[in-house]
Amino acid sequence: MRDPFDTESIRAATLSAWSSSPTRLKEDAATEDDLVRGGYRDRLLTELAQNAADAASRAGILGSMRVWSSGGAVHVANTGAPLDIGGVHALTALRVSAKTDGVGRFGVGFTAVRAVSDDIEFRSAAGGVAFSRSATQQALADAGLSAPGVGIPVLRLVWPSREPPAAGFASEIVLRLRDADADAVLDSMRSEAVDLLLELQSLESIDVAGDVIHRDVEKLDGGLDLVTIGDLRWWQYRTEHARWLIPLVDDVPRPASPDVLRAPTRSDEELSLPVLVVADVAMQPDRRRVLPGADVRGVADGYGDVLAALPGRYRPSFVPVPGFARSAVDGVLRERMLRESTTTAWLLGCSGDDLVPSRATVLPGLTEKLGDVLVDVFPGLVSASLSGPRDATALAAVGVHRLGLAELAEMLTGVAREPSWWRALYDALAPLVVDGIAAEELAALPVPLTDGRTVTGPRTTVLGEDIRAAGAVHWARLVHPDAASPLLSRLGAVEATASDLLSDPAVEALLDDLDWDDTESVETLTESILSLAAAARALPSWLGSLPLTDSEGELRAADELLLPDAPLASVLSKESPFGLVATEVVDRFGAEALRAVGVGWGFGIVTDELPTAPDHELDDEESWWESLPEEPDVLLAVRDLDLVDERRWPQALTQLVTDPGTAAALQDRLGYTAWWLRTHADIDGERLESFRPPSEETFDGLLDPFDHPHADALASALASNRCDSAWFARLIIERLADPLRSPTPAVIARAHRLVADAVIAGRVHLDDLDLPPRIRAISGALVDPDDALVLDRPWLVSVVPAEVAVLSSMETASVLASILDVRTASEAVDAEVVGVGRVSSWDREPRAVLACAALGLELPVGQVVVHRDLVVRLSGAITGERDVAWWVTPDGITHLADGAERPSGR
Repeated sequence: MRDPFDTESIRAATLSAWSSSPTRLKEDAATEDDLVRGGYRDRLLTELAQNAADAASRAGILGSMRVWSSGGAVHVANTGAPLDIGGVHALTALRVSAKTDGVGRFGVGFTAVRAVSDDIEFRSAAGGVAFSRSATQQALADAGLSAPGVGIPVLRLVWPSREPPAAGFASEIVLRLRDADADAVLDSMRSEAVDLLLELQSLESIDVAGDVIHRDVEKLDGGLDLVTIGDLRWWQYRTEHARWLIPLVDDVPRPASPDVLRAPTRSDEELSLPVLVVADVAMQPDRRRVLPGADVRGVADGYGDVLAALPGRYRPSFVPVPGFARSAVDGVLRERMLRESTTTAWLLGCSGDDLVPSRATVLPGLTEKLGDVLVDVFPGLVSASLSGPRDATALAAVGVHRLGLAELAEMLTGVAREPSWWRALYDALAPLVVDGIAAEELAALPVPLTDGRTVTGPRTTVLGEDIRAAGAVHWARLVHPDAASPLLSRLGAVEATASDLLSDPAVEALLDDLDWDDTESVETLTESILSLAAAARALPSWLGSLPLTDSEGELRAADELLLPDAPLASVLSKESPFGLVATEVVDRFGAEALRAVGVGWGFGIVTDELPTAPDHELDDEESWWESLPEEPDVLLAVRDLDLVDERRWPQALTQLVTDPGTAAALQDRLGYTAWWLRTHADIDGERLESFRPPSEETFDGLLDPFDHPHADALASALASNRCDSAWFARLIIERLADPLRSPTPAVIARAHRLVADAVIAGRVHLDDLDLPPRIRAISGALVDPDDALVLDRPWLVSVVPAEVAVLSSMETASVLASILDVRTASEAVDAEVVGVGRVSSWDREPRAVLACAALGLELPVGQVVVHRDLVVRLSGAITGERDVAWWVTPDGITHLADGAERPSGR
């Protein structure tokens, strides 16, 4: 078979060159000696794969390789273009490295075979060549050349090969191993296979001893490719001078571990980039280092487009943040890639558009909710998904402006938005305010007010709880209700109710200074106050000076007006000064708001904490004040009682009892309201205090029960169960002397006692009382004062007839006698014990002991005189002898009738 490549001529030319230049022979031998000593053993498959990739590229196909061992030899076969004469010359030229499409073609790359073999055969479909150490040694000897001591240049002399490549392959390289273990060589090759398929685009699969490793490439959106090799996957993006590969772990892109420059296969140039890079870079002949002077900056061109092609949330992870470079090439690439990353639009913004990082702004901690609010104010704002601490370093590296809360508040100054927009902003900002420092930074946050102004700083504002229609509250910085947010409270805004706002002294000052002729000022203030009043409770009485339009079109103070359908209007006298509020005012603001500021519906209430004087413009307030034992802690009074038509008091009292506000004022008997009703209200010509509650029977028969459906609820305005005043004491005395009254003996005695108690207690003075024309005896009979006797000793009860006996209690008898100007029984009746009795003591008399025990009394101590029949002889107002059960003589000795012992002689 002929030699298609004329290997004999090639050998002759090489031997001739060596003969003319022994130095050249020595240099070639030294080069191969380095290979033999292991310098290329770790790159064996890499170099052979580059040759295979070149063959596939020249053939315009995706090539494949197959590696196997047989009989101490390793076979490496590949598809693609077969060997040609140019390839043979390249194989025998150690210093030549033809480049095609970035892949080495034979030359120095092929010389890696010398690391494991002295006998190499290159089989090809177009004819093969072989290299042999033994044949080269013989050729040198035949040519009279001495072999240098450093080694034999085996790859310079070539012989023809007659063996075809393995079926299905264009080329096959057979390496007959010198001393290496074939399995070890295959294992080494197997470990390189994945990287080679990733690096060499023209190779699609590598079969190492039956382990087939295949690469699939799938086109994705945005210029990305999905590269799959076995169980491993990468995203790939192509730029003009490089391919960029990002590892995927569980379908999530992860920054690459420290790697090396691949040009296209792995070099010794260490990199610390977050991506793998396969670049078109001029390399030194051994392809381990970049060729000195080579410009690698262009490799980074378009790296910003790489970032932009990735899903937005992953992009910052692949920014080459500043750090220590692992090599000079690493430093250059990091710098250029960072510049590309800074000036290219790839950073995901809140608007969904890609931003140029150097013109973008990030708010740390930004949420999607806050981003949605701020995006139209800050169009360059980075997306919330990239605003956390995870991406902070990357964003800082590419020059993204970091926006703090204080700067945000400052930049919002002057922004004009609806109050609801501000509420959305505050609510969205709340999660960022995690401590006092954050709150302080937002101290200058703008806040919209109800009067249309926007002020700086929540601390100067007031939040109106549940206030939805506040009008222009210009006396306080009231936050617009549509902007109110809990965040403002955390930032120092003061919580206030409608009552708080209307109780502000500033409102009182406004009302005092208001010019009623200034229509605009009146309308503005009226609207503000009434807009708040509907939600207010317990407002100060001075709001009653608010000017309102009455039914005749005139301005009048609110507390001088009634609602058109006010119940109070039905009980007032014709002389009442009240007018009616205009119907259109009621329709506009509502009855509740008008009532809250003092427009009448029912009776008005006056309240004052710790009043100091009777200065509340209440009828006869000074007299009430003087009647009090001490100054009240609180004044709660119904006003305008003096305006009630006397004929309509029953209806008026019903209103007072059924209205919760006025009913509360009625509870205090000493309070102004109950006092005024008792002392001024007349029912059928009778003072209200002359009636008793139906359930109160202390003065039954003397006082009539009040005929009213709410009589018992009006108890504080009716008669008491004691004598509180001289007027009431006089009334009781008069009623006791009234022949038309029929009180029971118990009521008579109780009434006398209560009148006397009032005098003793100092509530009533004797000079304030009138003497009655007749005296009510305990029997119910009316007697002449000269005949009446006040019982002041218990033993006199048995001798003074009930028809003349006047009873209160033994303790009050003398005072009652003075009140009625009648005699006491002890003064008017003298008595003498008839007969002599048996002298004894209390503890010796069984019946006395039993009587005391039954009555629960202590047994008296002292002497008693026991009579078989106890008879006293009376003189004075009552005469004659009487049998009595017991008697006490003026000397204090108790006399008892035998069998009728008494527990006490006092």
